[in-house]
Amino acid sequence: MSSLFYIKLAATNIRKNSRTYLPYILSGIGMVIMFYNLNFVSNARDIGSDSTSLRAILKMGVVVVGIFSVTFLLYTNSFLIKRRKKEFGLFNILGMEKKHIAKIMLFETLIISFICISAGILAGIILSKLTLLLLYKLISYKVSFGFEVPPVAVLATIALFGLTYFAILLYNVFQVHLSKPIELLRSGNVGEKEPKTKWLMALLGGTSLATGYYIALTVEAPLRALNLFFIAVILVIIGTNFLYKAGSIAVLKILRKNKRYYYKPNHFISVSGMIYRMKRNAEGLANICILSTMVIVMVSTTVSLYIGFEDIIRTRYPRNIVISSGSASDSQVEEIERVIREQTAGLNVEAKNIISYRCAAFVVRQEGEHFSFDSSWTKMDDYIALLTVMDINEYNSLMDSSESLALGQALVYTIKGKLTTDELDLNGYKLKIKRQLDSFSAESTIESYLSRSYVIVVDNDKTIEAINKALSDGKEEKLELEYYYGFDLDADKETQMSLTYTLNEEIRKLIPHNYYVDGVAVSREFFYAVYGGLFYLGIFLGLLFIMETVLIIYYKQITEGYDDKERYEIMQKVGMSRSEVKKTVKDQVLTVFFLPLVTAVVHLAFAFKVITKLLAVLNLTNVGLFAACTAVTIIIFALFYIIVYTVAARSYYKIVSF
Repeated sequence: MSSLFYIKLAATNIRKNSRTYLPYILSGIGMVIMFYNLNFVSNARDIGSDSTSLRAILKMGVVVVGIFSVTFLLYTNSFLIKRRKKEFGLFNILGMEKKHIAKIMLFETLIISFICISAGILAGIILSKLTLLLLYKLISYKVSFGFEVPPVAVLATIALFGLTYFAILLYNVFQVHLSKPIELLRSGNVGEKEPKTKWLMALLGGTSLATGYYIALTVEAPLRALNLFFIAVILVIIGTNFLYKAGSIAVLKILRKNKRYYYKPNHFISVSGMIYRMKRNAEGLANICILSTMVIVMVSTTVSLYIGFEDIIRTRYPRNIVISSGSASDSQVEEIERVIREQTAGLNVEAKNIISYRCAAFVVRQEGEHFSFDSSWTKMDDYIALLTVMDINEYNSLMDSSESLALGQALVYTIKGKLTTDELDLNGYKLKIKRQLDSFSAESTIESYLSRSYVIVVDNDKTIEAINKALSDGKEEKLELEYYYGFDLDADKETQMSLTYTLNEEIRKLIPHNYYVDGVAVSREFFYAVYGGLFYLGIFLGLLFIMETVLIIYYKQITEGYDDKERYEIMQKVGMSRSEVKKTVKDQVLTVFFLPLVTAVVHLAFAFKVITKLLAVLNLTNVGLFAACTAVTIIIFALFYIIVYTVAARSYYKIVSF
């Protein structure tokens, strides 16, 4: 037989199986479009002045999209090959050898891969300028003219998806080659044995899930949360899979033992059917749950980061321009302030809302009201605390107040943390808390620190030196006071940037090391690149995960519809009405369909605290904003989920009814 015959037969097979192949092809095209476009923008000639950070984020997105696209295409192919085995078995029975079936599969794969890759790249090229304009909008970058097609993006897309479809072909041929003709014919009718209740798996799943939840609820230090988050995610994924496979079977068997519930037509059919297919059901439901959780987390975090951009940058920079030094002497401080006055006067601008102070900063270990120095940094974790200590003169100057303190007394302002007694124990040096302050002008400057933080005001410099000696275990550590100066300007962006750069050059001449000069105008583009890039990546990954969720749900319902078709036909022949069939279908689909969404919301509720800690690392401290974005995301996703449920239930009903 000529190759043309196999090509025609392959095209006919794809057309006749359009119900299963069309969503597969469309999703393949969508994944090619997303992969190409992320590749395109990450390799575009001009994506902003701070392109290094943005390109790093986009290239990370390319890797993530590539991995998920490959694994998802391989996963959905397993649904397709299961439906096609009976057809290939019939070909084999009618005299077609397996090598001929392999040729048909080869041409089917070539046709599908050609359509997906070529249409995806073409659509990606057409949409590339639009996606680049979206990125420019998100990072507030001036639009540039021109059109380009990076060869590296085209070649990478062809290579990735070409290899993926080749792997799919090998898997399909291998599946058919190992099966006997009679096995292929009966593959669609092979029932599952009643699964046993696997108590060990249920125990492991519960333990894994509980451990993941415990980590998420108990971690306090944001930097530690960053390290433990992925461990918690892996534990929750394992726990979800195990509990769906073992726990769901146990619940269904409990329902079966409840005679008042079980011996009703709709409950009897749905419960008995799900028990026998729960092993396969559970895997699909667990995947839907995990993908739903990823969609909600990805969208809510990136949206809150982008919407809260101004809060983030103000937290990071409480003044338009900030100057800081860890070891400036009194004479150097005077010179720094002289330079600031000269440079602002030279630009004919006035420094406003000036904040200036000197203090000592100590990173310590806190246990209750006891603070001590610990060189074993890895043991500190959630016990890290930052103490900012200044004398009463600095405090009065900063706050425009007239407070007074006696020896051994202190004023304390708690930024993050908790104090329950009226005495501080600084590694043996005791201070009586005269009063806990309700406000502090420099609060926003210290808020950017990611640990528990306290401001301690003492009577004079000698007390600060005594504290330094106590916290260094009696060692004669040199005390170096930190210096901070910040101010606002009523000036345009260019003037602020020019002043920031000039101050940086001038202060470098005074203090060669251990200082920094920074400002909102200079750093705004960098922050826009980072947070705009994350939001842009969140849009792509959110669309990818939604696509995968929809397709898994669709194929799950279609596959189960064909598996249940004969059972429902028999039930209708023995007297079950169409309305009863529809009610049973609704009952069965509802029983399992919304379980992943509910579980995803539960996962998110337990993860909320640790996610807020991770957002703090990115300078987003507005928990209310993140909560609002999360709630809106859940509502929108739930509405979308209901639409998918309606379509899936209708398709399922059409298959099982006659």
